Amino acid sequence: MAFPVDLRRCQALGLAGTAFLALGGETAGALPVADLVSPESGRAALGLVGVYFGVVLLIAAWALLGRVIRGPEPPTPRALLLVLAVWAAPLLLAPPLFSRDVYSYLAQGAMVDAHIDVYAHGPAQLGGPLADEVAPVWRDTAAPYGPVFLGVASALSGLTRGELPAGLIGMRLVALVGVALMAAALPRLARQCGADPAAALWLGALNPLVLLHLVAGAHNDAMMLGLLGVGLLAARGRLHLLGVVLVTLAALVKAPAALGLLAVIALRRHVGLARAVATTTVAAVLTTVGVTLLAGTGYGWVAALRTPISPHNWSPTSVLGRITGRLLGGFGSGFAPLAIPVWHAAGLLATMLAVLFIWLKLRPGPIYALGLSLAVVAVLGPAIRPWYALWGLFLIAAAAPSASVRHRVAAATAVLALAVLPSGGPPDVPQVVLAVSGGVLAVVVLWQAHQAAQTPVLGRTA
Repeated sequence: MAFPVDLRRCQALGLAGTAFLALGGETAGALPVADLVSPESGRAALGLVGVYFGVVLLIAAWALLGRVIRGPEPPTPRALLLVLAVWAAPLLLAPPLFSRDVYSYLAQGAMVDAHIDVYAHGPAQLGGPLADEVAPVWRDTAAPYGPVFLGVASALSGLTRGELPAGLIGMRLVALVGVALMAAALPRLARQCGADPAAALWLGALNPLVLLHLVAGAHNDAMMLGLLGVGLLAARGRLHLLGVVLVTLAALVKAPAALGLLAVIALRRHVGLARAVATTTVAAVLTTVGVTLLAGTGYGWVAALRTPISPHNWSPTSVLGRITGRLLGGFGSGFAPLAIPVWHAAGLLATMLAVLFIWLKLRPGPIYALGLSLAVVAVLGPAIRPWYALWGLFLIAAAAPSASVRHRVAAATAVLALAVLPSGGPPDVPQVVLAVSGGVLAVVVLWQAHQAAQTPVLGRTA
């Protein structure tokens, strides 16, 4: 007998997972400084076990939901959106999880509100309680974000008057708007690309990475992807200029979305390539100038794209750079300090070549090509975080040409969902042991449930 799977059971299992996430996050999450719990305490240990117990339950619920979608009676997109809302609900009032970036967002918004140049100074220049909440490695680092996001963060700072609890709720609401735009765009993009709308929602919106990092972590990638999705949707229809504006706004949240303009041009090529390039370029430039003037942040964001990379970064090029640097250092070479910059430059060159290969040689549909390109940017760029995988995954979900592509992406998702501690800090051995214990406990519980479902009930009467 197979494990009984239906939409309601998946919804309940995922809800249990996010509930454990929220509860565990109360002691093991990326808490405000005043509420931090010592990692060696029993409360923190129990919270860490609870978070990973919840993560594994959520991954299991999502995987089982994939089986339901592939079944003879797949749920409608509306039913899947309800599941997304139910799964997200416990996370709405939970503390930030898996990253302290949201505190940087709030500090940068307060800096703009205080007329401090965020592209010349880090949050340390602001001082005060908000700056204290920022991870030490980023306190002296300029903002790498565009004027759209900083304008929103500044407005939120003014509305909340710098109050931390209100700011955290506000930033999570901003992220939720982005997730809502993603969920609204996905089924429509999938239909236009000839893909299954339900499968697109499952992979691109109900994905554990969305819940863990865009909802619980409140990352501004949600705003970028939401604007990118609705912009591409507009560009596929008769609203080309609106599409250009929305995609440009996405790029003025985070720069990688600028690749979306390639897709907009490709979607407009029926009017002639030269005309498509000209109209898209003019509209994008005018939007950029207008938004930058309105936000009042200046053009420092262009230079800020070179913001230093965290020493804890595990991108492939950074790892290769560290290995090369140690080898050169072992031989006494004076070139050891150049190893990481050289590998980063090689990664950027490889990224450009790969993007050209995708668009000029492979030539898939524009949406799928953009998804592949953003995935390459995330993997080969100088910095990588699990939520960066969502850049490409979101659009691959909408335009994946086969179920096998979705399955491979889903497998990578399950691994990445387990890659970061809920505190957002670097792991140590005791924390890894606790995290693994929580995950193993969840697997045992799921296995016991599976075994119970296979055991016939004695004495059952007709």
